[in-house]
Amino acid sequence: MIVVGLTVVVLVLLLAVLVQARRLRRLGQRLDGITRNSDGRSLEAILDAHLDKVYAVASELDELSARSAILEANGRRAIQRIGFVRFNPFEDTGGNQSFALAMTDLAGDGFIVSSLHSRTGTRLYAKAVAAGRSDAALSAEEGEALRQALATPVGRPTGGSPGRRDRAGAAV
Repeated sequence: MIVVGLTVVVLVLLLAVLVQARRLRRLGQRLDGITRNSDGRSLEAILDAHLDKVYAVASELDELSARSAILEANGRRAIQRIGFVRFNPFEDTGGNQSFALAMTDLAGDGFIVSSLHSRTGTRLYAKAVAAGRSDAALSAEEGEALRQALATPVGRPTGGSPGRRDRAGAAV
């Protein structure tokens, strides 16, 4: 009688083990379905690949930040401000063919080029500008060109004459 009772208990336990094994196998299949993508890689491999990509992007961002700082430093020394004045220095010539052109960087360092046109020829003059000032004497037109250049907002294009505009309202 005890043997029959133990046999029944063993069969019930064996049945419970089989049911649990089947549930465990189904659970494993569901987990594999969740953690594998279409090309068969596991979720862990996918996350490792994404983590490697994040590190690569962070490294590239650091490199771009360093390059950007260098470009910004170089940009401060680039010509950014321009002033241009046309004029007629002599009564016997017409057409305002003479000009004064001032070009400076962010700090106001640069130069002024003047062209004086007459019937017999054209002469060019250049004067250095440091911190918005010239050591040489400036004509009224050269001074106006330098004033225009220094008044130009940094990062904004310099248009043509202030009175002339196209249909969209941009300076011509």
